[in-house]
Amino acid sequence: MKGFIIDATYKILNDRAYVCLFGRSEEGESFLTLNYFRPYFFIKENDFMKALKIENFEFEKTDLKTFAEKKVRKILLDIPSDIPKLKRIFEKEDIQTYESDIVYARRFLIDNKIQGGIEVKGEFDYEDDVRVYKEPEIKQADVKVNLKILSIDIETNPKATKIYSISLADKDWGKVLILSDKKLKKAESFKDEEDLLERFFELVKERDPDILTGWNVINFDLKVIKNRCKKLHIPFMLGKTNKESKLNVKNNFFQTSKAQAEGRQVIDMLDWIRDTTKLDDYKLETAGQHFAKEGKLLKGSKRFNQIEEYFHKDPQKLVNYNLQDAVLVLKILEESNVLPLYIKRSKLTGLMLDQVKGSIASLDSIYLKKLRDRKYVAPSVVHAEREARIMGGYVMQSKPGIYENIVILDFKSLYPSLMRTFNIDPLMFGKKGIKAPNGATFSKDIGIMPEILQELWEVRDEYRKKKDEVGRYAIKILMNSFFGVLASPMCRFYSFEMAGSITAFAQFFIKKTAELIKKEGFEVIYSDTDSCFVIAEKNPEKVGKKLEKDINKILKDFVSKEYGIESYLELEFEKVYSKFIMPKLRGKEKGAKKRYAGLVNGKLYITGMEAVRGDWTPLAKKFQEELLMKVFSKKKVAPFVQDFIKNLRKGKFDDLLVYKKSLRKPLEEYTKITPPHVKAARMIKDFEGKVVRYVYTDKGVEPAELTKGKYDYDHYINKQIKPLAESVLVFFDIDFKELLSGQKSLFSF
Repeated sequence: MKGFIIDATYKILNDRAYVCLFGRSEEGESFLTLNYFRPYFFIKENDFMKALKIENFEFEKTDLKTFAEKKVRKILLDIPSDIPKLKRIFEKEDIQTYESDIVYARRFLIDNKIQGGIEVKGEFDYEDDVRVYKEPEIKQADVKVNLKILSIDIETNPKATKIYSISLADKDWGKVLILSDKKLKKAESFKDEEDLLERFFELVKERDPDILTGWNVINFDLKVIKNRCKKLHIPFMLGKTNKESKLNVKNNFFQTSKAQAEGRQVIDMLDWIRDTTKLDDYKLETAGQHFAKEGKLLKGSKRFNQIEEYFHKDPQKLVNYNLQDAVLVLKILEESNVLPLYIKRSKLTGLMLDQVKGSIASLDSIYLKKLRDRKYVAPSVVHAEREARIMGGYVMQSKPGIYENIVILDFKSLYPSLMRTFNIDPLMFGKKGIKAPNGATFSKDIGIMPEILQELWEVRDEYRKKKDEVGRYAIKILMNSFFGVLASPMCRFYSFEMAGSITAFAQFFIKKTAELIKKEGFEVIYSDTDSCFVIAEKNPEKVGKKLEKDINKILKDFVSKEYGIESYLELEFEKVYSKFIMPKLRGKEKGAKKRYAGLVNGKLYITGMEAVRGDWTPLAKKFQEELLMKVFSKKKVAPFVQDFIKNLRKGKFDDLLVYKKSLRKPLEEYTKITPPHVKAARMIKDFEGKVVRYVYTDKGVEPAELTKGKYDYDHYINKQIKPLAESVLVFFDIDFKELLSGQKSLFSF
C-alpha cells in the first residue's frame, strides 16, 4: 500500500513509545501505522563516564562524531518526554547534548528518510474504516495524493456566545446544522446546541477529512465551538481518534494559531492565502472575488443585523448564507492552487502540511538525513542572541534620470548559487580551502548544503521541462529560505560568520560584474543585490545577450583561477526597459534606491514607488501611472498635473481617496500614540479585522464607511499628489508650487 502522510504523532502503550503515521492511501482509504521507536540523543564519548555517574540510562556505541570530529554515544530512552528531563540534568553538569531537541515523530521520519509519501508492507486490520498496520515495514515512496477536504463555517449571535448554525461542505456534499424547529433545504434542524454540536462531531467523523479548513477557522469558528463544548460539557474531538483536540490561539499579529486534531490537519485558508497571494485585504469576500469571481451572500458590517433577522424570521436564508461561506472556501482552495504547492513542499521537506512554512524545520528535515549518511551528528539548538546585523546585499547609489534602452542583467538564484559554488555549508565551515571576503573559510570537499541545492536544481529543471510552475515555485521558496535560516539564531547551524560569507560574496560579485560591464564600454546606472541596470543606446537585446555570454565566461574563469573550483554563478539577460526613470531622493540630488519604473514591450512596470505601495491611495496610483506614461510618451507633463488637480477638486476622483492600513496589534494596545488608521478604527462600532479604510475630510480622519464631512482635497494634493509630481517635475525644472499658482509659463515644457 502506498499513501501520503497527513499527521505524524505518537502514543504510549505499556510504557513504550510508538510512532503513529496517519494518512490517505492512493486508493482513497484512511490508514494508520504503528511502529515501536525509541527516543534518543547523543553525548560526546569523553563525557560518557561523567554522565553515568549522574544518571542511569541505556546507551549504544556509535561510529558517529560531532562537527569537531569528537566521537559520540547514543543515549536511549523509553518515552519522548524523558529526553528534555535528562537533557536538563546533563546541561547543569556542562555535558553538551546533540540532536536532543528533535521532535520524536519527526526523528522517526528523518531516520527513515520519509518525505511525504510512504510504501507500507505488513498485516493490517480495519478499525472504524481505517486500515491499521502494527509494526509494518515502511519506506519512502513517490505517491499520488488525493486528499479529502472538509470546509466548515459557523454563524453565531453578536457576542458569539451561542451558535446558530454550522455549515460543512466537501467536494460533492454540503449541509447546515441549525437551531430551528422548521424543515429546511440542505439542513438538519435541532432544538438545542448540545444536539447540534454532537451531530457536528458525528459528521466530521463520517466525512473523514484529511484536512479540516475554513476562513479564520481556528481563531473564530473552532475557538467558539470549543468554548461552547466546554460550557455544555461536550468532548471537543475533531480527530480520527477519541483524543481531545487542542487549540493554541495566538492573540498577537505575528504568530499563527494552531489546532491539533489527531490524524487530520487543521488548515486556516486565510493563512495559506495570506502567505501566497497579495490582496487588498484578507476578508473572505475579497479572496472569493479574486479567485472564484464570487463572494458572500451578505457583505459589510451590517450583515450581523441581517444574520439575526434571518435566524429569527427566515432560517432558510441563514442556511443558504452559511453554506455559501463554507463552499466559497473550497472554491478558493481549488482556484488558488495552494494545496498542490503545499503538498509539493511537504514532499520536498518531509514536513506535515501545517509545518512546511517553517524554514528552519525544512532545512533540519532535509539536512539531517544527509548528515547521518556522512556519520555526523548535529548540535542541539542553542537559542543564541544575534551577534550583529548580517551584512546586506550591495545596493549601488543610482544615477537619477530619464533613460531609454536600459538592459537588466540578473544573477539567477544568487545566494543558492554562491552556496553551491563556494561550498558554504555548516559541516565544511571553518576548514581550510576556500576563503570568503569576510574571512570565513570552507573546505573544498563537497558539503551537504551544495549537495541539497544540486538535487533541488535538478528537480527544478525537471519541473521546468514538464511546465510544472507550482513545483518550480515550491523549490524557489525552499532554496531562497536557506540563507535566512543560517542567519537565524533559532537555527542549530546558526553562524554569524557563515551567513555573512554569503552576503560578502554577493557584494563582491555584483560589484565585480558592474566593473566588468564598464570595461566592456557600457554605463551601469544602478545595481541592486543581484541585478545590474545598463544603458544600451543601440540594439539593447543584442547588447544584453552579448554581455550575458561574455560576463559569465569571465566570472567562470575568475572563480576557477582564483579558487580552483567550478562556478555555478549564472548571469541572465532578463529584459529591456525601452523607457526608464530613476527618481531622486526627495529634496536631494542623490538617486533613490529600490525605486524605479519603466516600459517593457509597452507595458508599465513600477518597483518600490508609491503606485505599488499599499499605504498610498488609489488616487496616488492613478496619478503616478498616468504621469509616468506622459513622460515615457514624451507628452507635456505640466498641463496634465494642472488638469488632474482641477478634476480632483471637482470631485471626479472621490472614489479613489481611501487609505488602507493594517493594524499591527489589537486596538486596545495602541496607548502611546494614535495613528490615523487607529483613530478611524475606533470610530467603528465592533470593528473587526485588521485592515482599516479611512479618508481625510474637513472633520479630520474618518472611516471610509462612515464619512460625514467633505473631502479635504488640500490634504490629498499636498500629501499624495505633490511628492509624486515633484519626483518627475524636477527633471523638467518645473516647481510644483509655481505650477499651481500659475507664476511660470507652463506650456513651454
